[in-house]
Parts: sequence; structure tokens; C-alpha cells
Amino acid sequence: MKKFTLLFSAALLCTQVKAQDSLTIRKIYDEALVNGQCYENLRYLCKNIGQRISGSEGAQKSVDWSKKLMEGYGFNKVYLQEVMVPHWVRGAKEEAAIIDGKTRIPVPIVALGMSIATPKAGITANVIEVKSIKELEGLGESVIKGKIVFFNRAFDPRFIETGMAYGTAGDQRFMGPAVAAKLGAAGVIVRSLTEIIDDYPHTGATLAAPGSKMIPAAAISTKAANKLSAMLKMRKFPAAKFYFKQNCQLLPDVKSYNVIGELTGTENPNKFITVGGHLDSWDLAEGAHDDGTGVMQSAEVLRIFKAVGYKPKNSVRAVFFMNEENGHKGGLKYAELAAQNKEQHIAAIETDEGGFTPRGFSFADVSKEFIKNINDKYKAILEPYEVDKLTIGGAGTDIEPMKETLPGVVLIGFRPDSQRYFDLHHTAKDVFENVNKRELELGAAGMAAFIYLIDQHGL
Repeated sequence: MKKFTLLFSAALLCTQVKAQDSLTIRKIYDEALVNGQCYENLRYLCKNIGQRISGSEGAQKSVDWSKKLMEGYGFNKVYLQEVMVPHWVRGAKEEAAIIDGKTRIPVPIVALGMSIATPKAGITANVIEVKSIKELEGLGESVIKGKIVFFNRAFDPRFIETGMAYGTAGDQRFMGPAVAAKLGAAGVIVRSLTEIIDDYPHTGATLAAPGSKMIPAAAISTKAANKLSAMLKMRKFPAAKFYFKQNCQLLPDVKSYNVIGELTGTENPNKFITVGGHLDSWDLAEGAHDDGTGVMQSAEVLRIFKAVGYKPKNSVRAVFFMNEENGHKGGLKYAELAAQNKEQHIAAIETDEGGFTPRGFSFADVSKEFIKNINDKYKAILEPYEVDKLTIGGAGTDIEPMKETLPGVVLIGFRPDSQRYFDLHHTAKDVFENVNKRELELGAAGMAAFIYLIDQHGL
């Protein structure tokens, strides 16, 4: 009889807990959808500050404004975390053309982040088209030397999750120019990393080992890539050539900051749940989806908690990381200082896939058993809000360094619908007008709800 009573009491308590959770989550969503502020905050960030590439005046303005924003919300702690960041400058607008005899066909082009400039007169050379780094290496120096290497591997449309297509196509931009430089190429042009066919080139960082040779590298639009490839197939080359000119430069590192707001835990002040995105953006537009939406959603999570009167047991931080796009220095510094301060981190959630309709969360470096337990625990309560897809997957560049310095932390990626993200990613189209208010607010509410559950019941 005693055993039955204990089981009945436990079941009753579980029912009451679930009922309380449901009520709190409903309040969270009501606050986000009726009184949400992340959309108007994003408008200010995009329209009054604009592009925020690391080291720029816009980046510093965004730091100052973000700190005041979180102070205005009355979070328990708001502070800056100093970090040295790269200062790469694009310079005057790039230009490019296919030169077919006496005909010049203009090509939309943008320099890749961290690339060097061309000579003042630009580069004009024959083109070698390749689909992979392996193919490039197979051609060897005798073929590549003095040429412009054209990486033209398109997105694989078979992936349902478009981030997978980005991942499998991305090495040609990340590492391709460095490999081409070793083989004596004069320059590199890369097909923009997107499935959409248009005339908007996509920038993004390219990598080179310290001290290694660098060559000018740029991305051309997908329409231009198709045209150039078609001309190559028509055997118009080597009669035709490619020309491009860019004026970028890498200046000495400068001081910048991560911006951090915190609601201090009532029971475990030295245990932390982090939610964040990156404050910096590329310089072609306003950095709306990448990643203005992410940082504004992160601050909104804490604002919602205060608005509904929820006082977390563990400390919850909103972190606006600096320098995700071309160096990751903000994420490295945050992880370093968290370990140095002997903080215990329960979980870190990154939102850096745009402000689209929320679908769920992915967990990095966890077992299938862990995912099963998470689904058993939380799927049913998240399902009415359509944010219940809980899977193994990536987490985020800014929070990734934490796994090396903070044992036990669970790294989580916020996963919105991905179908439109790479239409806008790293382009001049990434502006406030392309963000949907309701989708943005639903994402903020979904993260707040999940953080509430982690705070109450753990992982």
C-alpha cells in the first residue's frame, strides 16, 4: 500500500509539473506574440546602424547600442567582454568581366572576406574550371600556374536541410583559394554558395595558413557562373579571358567586444544557460537574417522571462558574439573566460540560421540514447508550438569552442526552416524587409520555452 501511495504521489506531482510547464510556456508565447520587441529592435539595428563587419564603425556602434538596450531591460548584469578582432576592409566596389575577343561581358562579383587585393589594374587571365579541390590538385602546377581558377560546384538540391548543401559545397570557398595559390594560380573565382539562380554574388570568409601565399579571391553570381561555364563548354577559351579587380586590405587587429546580458540564477548563480548569436555581419547589406535576427531573439528571451515574472533557477545569459564571420574570436574569448572563471555551463544555444519559422533544435556530439530521452521528455510539450524537432546535428560556430574548455556543456543549435536562408545569406539582399515579424517572434518564444524547460528539468 505504501509503495502504491508513493507511485501515485509521484504521478500526481509529474502531472502538476507538466500542467505548470504548459501554463508557463503559454505565457511565454503570449508575451512574444502580443508584446514582442525583437522585430522593432531588429529594425533599429538594421536601419540605424546597418552593416557591422568586425573592426568597423558599424560594429562599434552596434556594441554601444546593444549594451544600452539590455541595460534598459533591467537585466541583472550587462557588460562587455573585450576581444581583439580582425579588421578587413573591402574598399572600392569590385568589378569583373568575361572578355571574349573585343566583347566585355560584365559579371557581378564580390571579394571574399580576408582576401587580398588584385594589382591596381586588376587581373586578366585564362580560366580553368574545376568542381572540387581534389580535381584542382589533380591538374597540378603545370596547368594551373598563371591561370584564374574557377570553382563551380553547385549546391546539391537533394538535401532537404539546405545547411547540408552549404556544408558540402563550402570547402571550395573556405580552402580553395589557398590550395590554388600553392599551385601558382593568379587568382580564384568561386560560384556563390546558394541554390538560387540570380545575379547577387555571396561573399564569405576564405582561409589561409599564417605566412602562406595568398592570391585574390572573389565570388561571382550563380547566373554569371552558369554563363562562364557554358562559354567554356563551347570551347571559346582560351580565346576568351576573365578579368577582375578588387581593392580589399587586411589592417591590424582592433579592440572590440562581446555584449552580454544576464538574469542571475536564484538557486545556482554559477550554473549557466547561454543563448546567443553574432553581432557582426558582412558589409554588403544590413546583416538582418545573418545574424541580426539571432542576437535580437537572444535578448528577447531574457526580456520575455522578466515580462512574465519568471526567475530562472540557473543563470541565463544572452551573448552577442563579435567576429563570427571572419575569425570567430568572440566565441573563443567567451569559452576561454568561462573556463578561467570556473563557470559551470549546462547548455548553450546558438541562433545563426536566420529568423525563419522555427522547427526545433539540434544537439551536437550526443548519442542516439540522449536524443531519445530528450524527445521523451520534451517533444510532447513543444509539439503544439511546432518547435518539437529534436535531433542530432550542428550547434553553432560561436559556441563550439565551449566543448573544449567546459566539460559537460550541451551545445544546441536553434533550427528554423532553412529553405530561404541561402537565397539571402552573405548578399546585398540580407535586409530588414526580408524578415517576417511573426516568424521572428515565434523563434524567440520557442527558444525561451526550451530554455525554461532546461532550467526547470535539465538535460
